[in-house]
Amino acid sequence: MTFIAMNRFRIALGKEQEFEQIWRERETNLPGMPGFVAFHLLRGPSNEEFTLFASHTVWASQQQFEDWTRSEAFRRSHSGAGRSAGLYLGHPQFEGFEVVQELIGAEP
Repeated sequence: MTFIAMNRFRIALGKEQEFEQIWRERETNLPGMPGFVAFHLLRGPSNEEFTLFASHTVWASQQQFEDWTRSEAFRRSHSGAGRSAGLYLGHPQFEGFEVVQELIGAEP
């Protein structure tokens, strides 16, 4: 069953470009991981305190996502988290979802 893993990030106002650059430049090992389908970095609304971002990964199964989180590739991909001091307002909020329905559009 398809599984979607999301992390929500509250990013300090004025730090959005820096946050996006870190994600663009970070080492990623996702494409080679068994069960990996897709990744999106999403920019959401801003308020008077922060801009909301979410990382969104799609996996063939929850087990394959969990295998990723226990892998050496996962540790390497997240090893630079300390260089982002001052960007985050609190810890990321994880949300995991099993897909119960999926509709796919026609190719453009």
